[in-house]
Amino acid sequence: IKVELEFQSHSSFAEDSNFYRFELTPTVDETFLVSEERKYVTTDWRSYGPPAHESSLYDERNERSADDRWHGVGYFVYESIAHWMVYHFHDTSPTAPMRRSEIVEDNQRLRNNGSNIAPFLLRLKQSESLHRYYQEVVNATRLILPFFDDFRLDVFQQGGADKVKLSWQQKGSDYPLQPYHLSDGSIRFICLATALLQPNPPSAIVIDEPELGLHPEAIRILAELITDAAQRTQVILVTQSPLLIDQFAIDDIVVVNRKDGQSTFERLSEQDFSEWLEDYSVGELWTRNVIQGGTSDV
Repeated sequence: IKVELEFQSHSSFAEDSNFYRFELTPTVDETFLVSEERKYVTTDWRSYGPPAHESSLYDERNERSADDRWHGVGYFVYESIAHWMVYHFHDTSPTAPMRRSEIVEDNQRLRNNGSNIAPFLLRLKQSESLHRYYQEVVNATRLILPFFDDFRLDVFQQGGADKVKLSWQQKGSDYPLQPYHLSDGSIRFICLATALLQPNPPSAIVIDEPELGLHPEAIRILAELITDAAQRTQVILVTQSPLLIDQFAIDDIVVVNRKDGQSTFERLSEQDFSEWLEDYSVGELWTRNVIQGGTSDV
């Protein structure tokens, strides 16, 4: 069994797009072998060399020609992939990382599970240049939690370190509410809003089923945040929610199906569904299996 991917990275530092392709082959010890690795240079594909357990991208990333301003294909591909972020905010249990305290220094990049949501927000709140991003998160939270006033994010000492947790206050009260006072959907939305509104987003944001536990109105607001974030970076969502799908154009949707023992990806075209869209929404077409991505006898 082989997995073949083709990657295209475009950078303002390069005159042309950078194409990269590799194939993975499973081994008997349940690992993968990079059986083929190629880059597209000028007019043809060039091989990186014999099969190996590690990609050659990292080594090429550190190579430069005599002209220090020049970088190869591997540099741009590696730099782009290294800054992808897959967010997974499913764990909202009482002991979930996002509900626990974290050291204030862990504030530069939002973790994939939201474990440093408090110090990350604290940094935005205290920075004059970044405060507007903090305020956007607060405003978005108020839209789905009308009683929410602001985050407190008080710093305290624990085990010899300065820590902070996602404490907050509601309107009309000065009582410091704790992370466990937030419902699963509420704290998940706060993490999603922070990820989508962060000042320096990753080169690609991937979110698995962002609609889980959210009120229908929160899903609509979430879609607006996603649309805005997509103007600054690439956003990829994995969802089966008709309501979330309804917030986007049909051209934005890629349907994943399993055919002949492999996953296939098909981008939809509005032209193919124009007659259906006169009477039904995109979400309704998904529910009725007109957009075929559900169970089948094939």
